[in-house]
Amino acid sequence: MDQTTQKLPHFPEDAPFSGDQKAWIGGFLAGLNSQLAMVKAAAPAEVAAKPLDILFGTQTGTAESLAEDAAELARAKGYAPRVAELDEIEMDHLATMEDVLVVVSTYGEGEMPDNAELFWDALTSSTAPRLEQLNFGVLALGDTSYEHFCQAGKLIDMRLEQLGAKRMLARVDCDVDYEEAAEAWIAEAIPEAAPGAATAVVEAPKRAAKSQWNRKNPYVSTMLDNRILSGAKSAKEIRHIAFDLGDSGMTYEAGDALGVMPVNAPDLVEMWLDRLGADQDATIDGHDVPLGTLLSTGLEIMTPSRELIRGLEPLVKDQELSHVVGNGDKEALEDYLWGKDALDLLNLNPSLEMDPVQIVGWLKPLQHRAYSISSSPNAHPGEVHLTVAAVRWMYEGRPHRGVASTFLADHVPEGASAGIFMTPNKAFRVPQDNDVPMIMVGPGTGVAPFRAFLEERQARGAEGTNWLFFGDQHRASDFIYRDEIGSFSDSGLLTRLDLAFSRDQADKIYVQHRMIENGKDLFSALEDGGHFYVCGDATRMAKDVDAALHKIIAEHAGLSDDGAVAYVNELKREKRYVRDVY
Repeated sequence: MDQTTQKLPHFPEDAPFSGDQKAWIGGFLAGLNSQLAMVKAAAPAEVAAKPLDILFGTQTGTAESLAEDAAELARAKGYAPRVAELDEIEMDHLATMEDVLVVVSTYGEGEMPDNAELFWDALTSSTAPRLEQLNFGVLALGDTSYEHFCQAGKLIDMRLEQLGAKRMLARVDCDVDYEEAAEAWIAEAIPEAAPGAATAVVEAPKRAAKSQWNRKNPYVSTMLDNRILSGAKSAKEIRHIAFDLGDSGMTYEAGDALGVMPVNAPDLVEMWLDRLGADQDATIDGHDVPLGTLLSTGLEIMTPSRELIRGLEPLVKDQELSHVVGNGDKEALEDYLWGKDALDLLNLNPSLEMDPVQIVGWLKPLQHRAYSISSSPNAHPGEVHLTVAAVRWMYEGRPHRGVASTFLADHVPEGASAGIFMTPNKAFRVPQDNDVPMIMVGPGTGVAPFRAFLEERQARGAEGTNWLFFGDQHRASDFIYRDEIGSFSDSGLLTRLDLAFSRDQADKIYVQHRMIENGKDLFSALEDGGHFYVCGDATRMAKDVDAALHKIIAEHAGLSDDGAVAYVNELKREKRYVRDVY
């Protein structure tokens, strides 16, 4: 019982006090009780910490990590932060919020990330509510290599303003080197809470400790296994890669990605030095390492940056380049660049002398490449596996190579080392319920995370059915992990396997065709609570698979096209339709 509200003591008749003493003591205690009650009434009631909603939209987990960073700072400054994915927020809920920070990445060519699509659809609908009570800020993540840089963040920022919301601070658009800009924005967006606004400690939800290993400080790992999976007659070179986690302390889950820090090919670096008329030890203003090191480990010298294209165009005086740049036709420029690398653009005018300082200023930093992890840590303790397609092509008689894929293939044999770090992807996970069906669509190297998923379900002793759709060009040469997949099938772990090898018959057959052929059973698995996963090419395969899924649901659920869309959207809300596409 609260001390200020307890009853006055009662003195028994035989207490050793006179009547006057009893009266005096009783009066004293009554007065004290009254004073305490008045003090309590006059004291301000405890004020709850001010809420701050932090919403994120992410494809690979970076925006989520930054949202969690913002929440930690908010707690330390006296707020009660609430972190949620954008797609978890209904419009009527948004209309009740007062202070909102949005951290959102841009996916593909200016698209919303998967877990922000439904939010964006609702925000742009004619029924979206007015938001005059809302104060907001937007942190946008993107890559200036793409035409629609940070488009998702720009669109959300503009739409919130259109609905009457007020900015707490200006939007910041972050390029691939986002850390400093994001940290500064978060610090500005979350000032100290007003004195007295929060008197209770805000308890933080449990968050895994951040790894010391990241793209700025990768772990130097030893290669354990580096072998070709594809057959001798395959048009592709697909490799199984295994790294030793050693004493790194790094952990991961099936569904996560591994960041690999590549090194540019030595012969390409030499060709760049020759073209620039400089040697390895040349110094570049503003850089503390010599030019040779910059070109090897510091700068992106394969894919032409937008700055390089714009900067070179008036110098090289190539009519075709000037035409496509001048027209502003994105598709025409992409067609023109097809097969070319940055050195090809430098060579458009071989007699033109290049200024190394100017050229270096137009290049972007060399970035890590993220690969879907193809192992479960429960099946391969202390190791992490990848499934990598080495990209190679010829253009005008010169070999061209994918930066990271051929770095791994050609320069990191077993026993050699490379810098790596983990990239969590919390949205792409094996179902928590071990009894629900798991449907996986992963042609080519898209099978990588599903090898991990199957190993994880096996380690858990999961009883739910596991169904894989896999395909490529030719069964004889492109059926990667054939023996392992066969063992999964023989053991009963892989309940069902549907294959689609496109070029083994006159009519091309793809995974989406197999889905439609088995549409009745696929829909039944979804109705049983199944989770549907897609991994692989975003441009064509993922879109074709999505269209097939809508078609299957419309047919077997007896729904209209709009009804099928609503069904699929509900799968997305429930995190039962998730993608790892690139």
